[in-house]
Amino acid sequence: MTTKVTLSFSDQTIADARHWAERDGVSLSAWIDRATQERALREIFSAHAEAVRRAKIDLDATALADEEEIALVNAELYRGRRASR
Repeated sequence: MTTKVTLSFSDQTIADARHWAERDGVSLSAWIDRATQERALREIFSAHAEAVRRAKIDLDATALADEEEIALVNAELYRGRRASR
């Protein structure tokens, strides 16, 4: 499923994105979609790392229960916002 949206980019940003999309052999839309997904994953992984750091967890010695870990990551990721998932 896809949703059409209208976005605005600086001239340089869109020129760069077009260049990288062409280099990768994909449409501009597909390239921006992939770049956005990659950024979202970096945010999620960063939030996870921060939650683990704040909890002072020794990953070699112990692991959080799934629900607790998800709650910690969501708290870090969605600070002040509601989780949409």
